[in-house]
Amino acid sequence: MDYRILNNDLTAWVVAICIVVAVSAALRVGLGLVVRRLDRFAQTTDTYLDDLAVKVLGATHPLFMLLMGAYAGAQWLALPEKTALLLGRLAIAVLLLQVARWGDVGVRDWLHHYRNRRSFDDAASTTSTAALGFVARTALWLLIVLMILDNFGVNITTLVASLGIGGIAVALALQNILGDLFSSLSIVLDKPFMVGDFIIVDDILGTVAYVGLKTTRIRSLSGEQVVFSNSDLLKSRIRNYKHMETRRAVFEIRVAYATSKQQLLAIPAILRDAVEAQGQASFDRAHFKSYGNFSLEFETVYYVKTPDYGVYMDVQQAINIALFERFEQEGIAFALPTQNVLFSNANSGMEMKA
Repeated sequence: MDYRILNNDLTAWVVAICIVVAVSAALRVGLGLVVRRLDRFAQTTDTYLDDLAVKVLGATHPLFMLLMGAYAGAQWLALPEKTALLLGRLAIAVLLLQVARWGDVGVRDWLHHYRNRRSFDDAASTTSTAALGFVARTALWLLIVLMILDNFGVNITTLVASLGIGGIAVALALQNILGDLFSSLSIVLDKPFMVGDFIIVDDILGTVAYVGLKTTRIRSLSGEQVVFSNSDLLKSRIRNYKHMETRRAVFEIRVAYATSKQQLLAIPAILRDAVEAQGQASFDRAHFKSYGNFSLEFETVYYVKTPDYGVYMDVQQAINIALFERFEQEGIAFALPTQNVLFSNANSGMEMKA
């Protein structure tokens, strides 16, 4: 007796089922072999890309391989044209969903690796990279859904236009929040500063304590926390002292006009000796700079071999003490603000000076 199901005899169905099993098994075994060999190779290298490839391929869903096998088996059967077209579209949709799964796993795992690698130096980047991952994954799944709808014959032009108009409306309503969000991503990716860096923004000096999605917080020298929106912060001129290798220091001293010529000529050497006595300082120059209103002015330039502000202040303090002691020994007087006032007596024509 000749049994037929959907215009195909039992022999055709048995062959189709065998093809389903064979293709599904071949995909599973072949994928497992590739993943195992790639994993062994990844353990011998220091790069992360091969490890990422292992995790992405390992995310292949068993149902995907089964459905691919079913599509291959269906090719053996004599199916109506509409049914064959539907199966083809379903197979493409399944393939696109699997691609989306691979991309989702790849993005999540790469961001997780990035956060682990940066957590010691910049722990605050975790929040921003999580937002970046959410945006990337959302865009990926949205693109895949649109491709699937287009595959099934849905006119997505109107849908895309609607999403564009809606996106513009949302962007206008949330422009400040989105501006801070993208500024946060810019800070994370471009790295003008990181948590722990000492920076100056306008007249605010402090250490970066936190970089968030909307705000960055700076711990000022006086102890309070100063909060900047990320967009406003990036519009400002930022001076980052973290990567400074040396610190240039300039200071002036003023001595009295009563200083003798011999003392005047000795002052640059005294300044040089005071700077060179400091192990963390490198002398550059010392000069008799100018005649002031009430003093003779000297300028000294030196470099501190570390950017640490505390070390700079320790060096400057040691120099000041050394100069105080040496000037006392040499009898050189620091200048004090003085002013001469002349009194005129109109009756006697005499002038008095004080």
